[in-house]
Amino acid sequence: MESRHRQLGFSLAMLMLIGCGQEAARTSVESARSLAMDAGRPLESVGAVLDQEVMDLPPDIESDPRGDRYDLIVENPFLVATEHPLSTFSIDVDTASYSKVRQFLTQYHQLPRPDAVRIEELVNYFPYDYAPPTDDQSDPFAVHLAATDCPWNDQHRLLRVAMKGREVPQQERPACNLVLLVDTSGSMKAANKLPLLKRGLQLLVPQLSGKDRIAIVAYAGSAGLVLDSTPANQTATLMSALDRLQSGGSTNGGQGLQLAYQVARDHFVAGGTNRVMLCTDGDFNVGASGTDELVRMIKDASRGGIDLTVLGFGMGNFNDAMLEQVSGHGNGNYAFIDSDNEAKKVLVDQVAGTLVTIAKDVKIQVEFNPNVVSAYRLIGYENRMLEAQDFNDDKKDAGEIGAGHSVTAIYEVIPEGLPSSPGVPAIDPLKYQQPRDTSHAADSGEMLTLKVRYKLPEETESRLMNNVFIDDGGTFASADREFKFAAAVAAFGMLLRDSEFRGSWTYDHVAQIAQTAIGSDEDGLRRELVELVETARRLALAL
Repeated sequence: MESRHRQLGFSLAMLMLIGCGQEAARTSVESARSLAMDAGRPLESVGAVLDQEVMDLPPDIESDPRGDRYDLIVENPFLVATEHPLSTFSIDVDTASYSKVRQFLTQYHQLPRPDAVRIEELVNYFPYDYAPPTDDQSDPFAVHLAATDCPWNDQHRLLRVAMKGREVPQQERPACNLVLLVDTSGSMKAANKLPLLKRGLQLLVPQLSGKDRIAIVAYAGSAGLVLDSTPANQTATLMSALDRLQSGGSTNGGQGLQLAYQVARDHFVAGGTNRVMLCTDGDFNVGASGTDELVRMIKDASRGGIDLTVLGFGMGNFNDAMLEQVSGHGNGNYAFIDSDNEAKKVLVDQVAGTLVTIAKDVKIQVEFNPNVVSAYRLIGYENRMLEAQDFNDDKKDAGEIGAGHSVTAIYEVIPEGLPSSPGVPAIDPLKYQQPRDTSHAADSGEMLTLKVRYKLPEETESRLMNNVFIDDGGTFASADREFKFAAAVAAFGMLLRDSEFRGSWTYDHVAQIAQTAIGSDEDGLRRELVELVETARRLALAL
């Protein structure tokens, strides 16, 4: 999405596209197709190999000792409602940060670096039992609001904004035109990279049917067509093509993306799902030129109905900053695959949400009533924040929601009448104007009005939803299980980041509340969270 542009120039420079227009890509597709017919032949070049170049990191992309790169996160502060009544942001269904946190704790055996922790991605990693829209509702998702006292600061309130996407049964799922873009560069040789990637994609193939088509493009020093678009029920052909993938060479991600988009355009399904799935460790390390052309290519493809899903793999030289930003510009989602279980979660259990978009450019705008709210803070979503005027701008890009996806956002709210938090700086009285008067609606007792804008996948004009919320004073102790679990995950994220806003809670508090909110947990994800909290607690004590 657009709000991620801060370091996009650097990040996309690592993907490099040199000298090939769409016509050249089409020629490459045609020549590569003849090679792909012979399943036993190795990939051949469809373009020049680019010189490798080591890039210096800009100030707000940080590298850890293993060479992993993360975008700098500055936590959202408390904002005074009279001065900042509107909070506007894009939704986020990415889940990569949670998997990276798990990798830090269970494979690195250390606490994650703070910038690897995007709290909204931790919270949204988990499915929640929110009610979907009813059959008589025309919107593709339902919105639910709830508030309780804040468990880590009992004088504050905790507000949850929850969304649940409509499920799309397998038989009703639109036909899928999927292009798998696989990084086969030398950096993908490790067991948790290309071998894990191949096993994950082999899990994906049986989830699709004869109405779907899959093509495979591989890239290293240059890009090549491994398998032209093939009906997904030709399982043996697809499995054989995946099995032939081998790593070696430098990384020409830009050329690979161009070829993948061209293949997707050649087999475009009107009214269906058209998607490129980029599978990589993000170690794009070739020379920098053609960045603007690559940005235009990604945006043009998304405007033309071809979305981009990004799956990250491996450890060491993992470019999280770039992959997170690129997926947003491609109207897509970003997951990190650190295990076979995670591959199953993304590519089997949640395949409909991964592949099928039910609403795009989804933006949320909350107007807080200053007669009820003194100040507020959105927990997470730092790189998803939008300007207030962006909400009504249909040209402004935002996040997508997939079939069955749940989305959660959490605010910590300081009620009117309480002293301002130490984190809320005071502003001197204005000399040339008076504060705005409140309207009669401010006396209604409403805590807020929430607006949501979204577009249906085939539309260019947004639709508007309105929700009014009155805080009934509910307690955290009486909150439902889903509320408690989401709050525990958010608190876990704040502790991992060593946030100044973490309040009185410790890892023990998080584990206790998460344990009580496990529920049926058929997939074991919530139990795993409790185990990760305990691991983090032990690591923190050892510091």
